Amino acid sequence: MPHVITELCTKDAACVAVCPVDCIHPRQDEADFDGATMLYIDPDTCIDCGLCVDECPVKAIFPDNDVPVEWKHYIQRNAEYYKK
Repeated sequence: MPHVITELCTKDAACVAVCPVDCIHPRQDEADFDGATMLYIDPDTCIDCGLCVDECPVKAIFPDNDVPVEWKHYIQRNAEYYKK
């Protein structure tokens, strides 16, 4: 069960620092960070450790089966980011 970042994301990037598998992008040192409106979790790399959830200051990250109904489309949006 991967985690999902939703529209509440402010690109604080605290979640990036605690991710043990580097599955949250774009990072601040990546070229597309400035143009991105939010960060994304790679569902194929996420190990469901949950460290990012507690670190997010705006509570924008959820386990995929707990994403609120109004943000369910972010499950697909996170996955699509990694299909570029």
